Amino acid sequence: MSFILSDVQVFVEVEFLSINSSKIVMIFLLDWMSLIFMSFVLFISSMVIFYSEEYMSGDKNLKRFILLVVMFVVSMMLMVLSPNMISILLGWDGLGLISYCLVIYYQNIKSFNAGMLTILSNRVGDVALLICIAWMMNYGSWNFMFYLDEMKGDLYMYIISWLVVLASITKSAQIPFSAWLPAAMAAPTPVSSLVHSSTLVTAGVYLLIRFNFCFDSTLLFFLLFISSMTMFMSGLGANFEFDLKKIIALSTLSQLGLMVSVLALGDYKLAFFHLLVHALFKALLFMCAGSMIHSLLNCQDIRLMGGVDVGLPLTCLFFTISNLALAGLPFLSGFYSKDLIMEFMAMSYMNIFIYLMFYISIGLTVCYSARLIYYLMLKNFYFCLYNSSMEGVKMVQGMSGLIFLVIFMGAVLLWVSVYSPYVIILSWVMKLMVMGFILLGMSVGWLISSSGKYKFSLFKETSMVLFLSSMWCMPYLSTHSLSYYPMEVGDKYFSSVDQGWGEYLGSQKVYFLLMNSSKSLQFLFYNNLKFFFILIAVWVIFVIYM
Repeated sequence: MSFILSDVQVFVEVEFLSINSSKIVMIFLLDWMSLIFMSFVLFISSMVIFYSEEYMSGDKNLKRFILLVVMFVVSMMLMVLSPNMISILLGWDGLGLISYCLVIYYQNIKSFNAGMLTILSNRVGDVALLICIAWMMNYGSWNFMFYLDEMKGDLYMYIISWLVVLASITKSAQIPFSAWLPAAMAAPTPVSSLVHSSTLVTAGVYLLIRFNFCFDSTLLFFLLFISSMTMFMSGLGANFEFDLKKIIALSTLSQLGLMVSVLALGDYKLAFFHLLVHALFKALLFMCAGSMIHSLLNCQDIRLMGGVDVGLPLTCLFFTISNLALAGLPFLSGFYSKDLIMEFMAMSYMNIFIYLMFYISIGLTVCYSARLIYYLMLKNFYFCLYNSSMEGVKMVQGMSGLIFLVIFMGAVLLWVSVYSPYVIILSWVMKLMVMGFILLGMSVGWLISSSGKYKFSLFKETSMVLFLSSMWCMPYLSTHSLSYYPMEVGDKYFSSVDQGWGEYLGSQKVYFLLMNSSKSLQFLFYNNLKFFFILIAVWVIFVIYM
């Protein structure tokens, strides 16, 4: 509050090394943005760790799990506080490595595959940051904060902006790197809650917010197109999904698309506002989902749930509130950022494509939110419910810490962070468009869910439905297509070179020759006394006859 009111920034610099006039320093930038984001990360992670104590109570290595989560938060701190590319890479790489350790935590084939997809997708962004660091040697310092205006004007340094965007869209899972985000759901639910609210996926958006001053119109237009397509694709995919955690993961992807697109429209403060608000309700949403999964004997299929509110009333209350905040229901925290974003977009000079993408995505968000509430609470009882245990006290306490912020924090942040109010003048129809699409999405979600999967002609198992439900075939493109050809080429090389004539006449031939000669020498050395006497006899005969 003090920093934002007095508009103060504090730099704390520690120098480690100086090479070729480029100093390797650890810098901490303390301004209102880094401090408020850090406080959100720390608060959410404290609630998640408190919640984990009961959720992971059956785990023999609970201390190791908690330490991994703490290391994850420390990596995020390094990234948030630093305006220096070297220390950003340290935090950035720490996030990638520890997320891999957490995704493979349950140690089964599915987890290993998901972990590999996650870390390899993120490595692309790490490489982009490494190239950035090499490229910034031209400036004599890695403190990007001092060079943002230079990067915009200098054609030679313009490449840094593109590399930062590449790094950010890998971390925040924009198209075409979207496949790893739902796959990362193989991690324990408390990790999903932390990763999808305020740490791993938001690191990319945070970096874009810090670098937004050096992006030109071409780059912003590219970013707007990519993010709006991601928003639409994930919203559509979530309506076909039946895994509870994957639906919430796809909703995270949709919200990330919204944040990046409003940043591309030119308002980084509004993107940051939505980032903070989204962190709260998404963390709570995952914690509620985890409580349900924990109680229903690890069942994640929403078709096997129903009437969960009877066994878990408080969890379902929290889940509904955070779901409605996600949908943008008026006067919950999500409404304040979402409604402002939509009106800001309607005031911008944008074409009809972007305009429709935003509104349809809003409708799809409400659609899958209504579908979730229908499947979990309004359907008939199912088998899983009869196995449900009571609500965990510590889990409910952990969730209770967030519920008041989910309700009130949107309004509070709007009063605090938006220093001068937005003046938005729209026609009556455009003003009510957001509410119209919210109601339309809710009714469509209800209609599709209550009519049953196969009664509704839209949901017949056609190739189009399979295409839409599999995130536009992105998981296949990220996994099978990338691994198929290298494996096939490797197999051919193995059969032709490793097991072919080259091997037989090359190393194997040398091996056999050396082996045979060493065997003959070995034979001589084993029978050395006999050979000694024979040689003496031969020598005597030779001497006599000569």
